Amino acid sequence: LHQEGAEGPCTNLSAAAARRSKIASYLHDADERLRRNGFSADRISVSLLATPLSPAAAVHQQLLCGSYDSLLIGRRGMGRLGELLLGSVSAELLCRCHETPVWLLDGDVASSRFLLAVHSSLGSLSAADHLAFILSGCPEAEIFIYHSFALFGSAPVAPLKDFEERLGKDWCGKHLDFETCLYQAHTDILLANGMAGQQIRPLPPHRDFEVGHDLLRQAERHGCGTIVTGRRSAEVARGLLGGVSDRMVRQAENLA
Repeated sequence: LHQEGAEGPCTNLSAAAARRSKIASYLHDADERLRRNGFSADRISVSLLATPLSPAAAVHQQLLCGSYDSLLIGRRGMGRLGELLLGSVSAELLCRCHETPVWLLDGDVASSRFLLAVHSSLGSLSAADHLAFILSGCPEAEIFIYHSFALFGSAPVAPLKDFEERLGKDWCGKHLDFETCLYQAHTDILLANGMAGQQIRPLPPHRDFEVGHDLLRQAERHGCGTIVTGRRSAEVARGLLGGVSDRMVRQAENLA
């Protein structure tokens, strides 16, 4: 609180109280929406935290302190120019959060179709595993498996030993199909985690000049409301414009 001027503290206290009351009403509304959509009270925890950290830093800190399966955040849709001028909580969280899957919602999403953008990496297989976990018990969901090649160059395939260390030699020997972009490996993970065969639809791979734009186009073509993809670790160098997921997120509208 600023202590300058006779009316400073009182004014600031009133503003802070009003702001806290407004935020509390948002949390109450979110709680009510979840209950109306089938969540029981014992499955919902509501908290309001006052912190000197930035919103993105505070959320990231909360993620690290808790045991969360994923982070869901909506964005305001300011566009790239707005992000450059004002900053973006969602953009900063995408940069920070590599320990927890991030679900970013833009606009209105009603489709139960998911485009699983696969590639030959452990991160991609982890994304398939997470997606099956989230969709467990949702028979209406449809998953389209798709791989987009870059027209010039391609991402290197992780060494086989990395897959074997994480998944085991026996599993890798039975399921890894590098020659077909791990379509079968992703399918096997989805099936092993409860998805039904009729819910999974492989699409022919395609080569495109810009992979991120191609994924958005395929999602629109097949009526998918959500694109799911694994990301490279924070330590992996990216180009000037960022990785595929970074560029795709900047262009996405009315998608998760």
